[in-house]
Amino acid sequence: MARNLTRSVRVGSVHIGGDHPIAVQSMAATRTQNIEATVHQVEIIQAAGGDIVRIAVDNPKDVEALAEVRSRTNANLSVDLQENYRLAPLVAPHVDKIRYNPGHLYHHEKGKPVRDKVAAIAEVAVRHDIALRVGVNCGSVDPALQAKFGDDDVAAMVESALEHTQILEDLGFTRFVVSLKDSDPMKVIEGNKRFSNARPEVPIHLGVTEAGMLPDGAIKTRIAFEQLVSRGIGDTIRVSLTLPFEEKGTEIAVGREILGDIEAGRYRSVPEFFGQELNIISCPSCSRVENEKFIELAAQVKEMAQYAKDHRVTIAVMGCRVNGPGETDDADLGLWCGPAFVNLKRGEKALGAYRYDEVLARLRAELDDVIREKAAAGV
Repeated sequence: MARNLTRSVRVGSVHIGGDHPIAVQSMAATRTQNIEATVHQVEIIQAAGGDIVRIAVDNPKDVEALAEVRSRTNANLSVDLQENYRLAPLVAPHVDKIRYNPGHLYHHEKGKPVRDKVAAIAEVAVRHDIALRVGVNCGSVDPALQAKFGDDDVAAMVESALEHTQILEDLGFTRFVVSLKDSDPMKVIEGNKRFSNARPEVPIHLGVTEAGMLPDGAIKTRIAFEQLVSRGIGDTIRVSLTLPFEEKGTEIAVGREILGDIEAGRYRSVPEFFGQELNIISCPSCSRVENEKFIELAAQVKEMAQYAKDHRVTIAVMGCRVNGPGETDDADLGLWCGPAFVNLKRGEKALGAYRYDEVLARLRAELDDVIREKAAAGV
């Protein structure tokens, strides 16, 4: 396949970019502090052919668990810092790459300039000989950029990626990749095309966030990858599916199948009505999920909502309190799951918290109301 000639970035034993094969990666969905389960998940992803495995770390106890996981696997490990960039010095000795989200840097030390925080992460990366990923998500863009661009969240996402690329390069650090993700494949396509046109030499990590369950999640991901990889955009990929823990290797299999089809010229056309029907968004789960019933609930929501399959309605099912509140805002109906209750939203409005065994009934009533409201408005 024709590829953009990006610079090569080493992550453990693999290289991302340059003339190297497109790397395929996944993320452990288990609680990081459950060391046995996390090691097992890493082994599943490795056995499926995963080049890199990402693990989430939120606190010092997760760091201790990560160190033990590291001692029991030779996998190329990436760590997701999420909201606490100050953990970087603690996790760096145990991983090959750190992913930070520019939109989350403001959560800690709010009076400290963003550039200083990025400089701290970059200094740690240099000291420990590891790579970085600048991971931008439409659902968690820096508030200042949200205010600047308003409803144009793709522009805000691209601006964030360009801003952090420049900060790192001004610091003399170039061992990084960039990702621009959303649950809408069309936004993923547009954002990555814009960024690649502006910075064609920077390696890109492709993915559609919260793609959901099969087969829908694979279809959404395929749409984005076909349009981007066929243009030479993309140096590493991650397919984000809602799956039982034992089936996590499916993300790798689906990713390699899509790449194989693109390389062989086997494309799936996108019908004009794509995006005009029921859209179920659900995250792939990770160590932040506080109740494994989330995976079962996502499947139940999909089954219950099939009567609305011809209606232009989006339902988002998220597994944790980190991404759940913000990344359900754009959905008609959103659910984000806690240990014992599911928080239900309609757009940005919170409707209350419901037990796992009672939320479906309330969700259906709200779905009926959304359908009536859209019909009255001619949507």
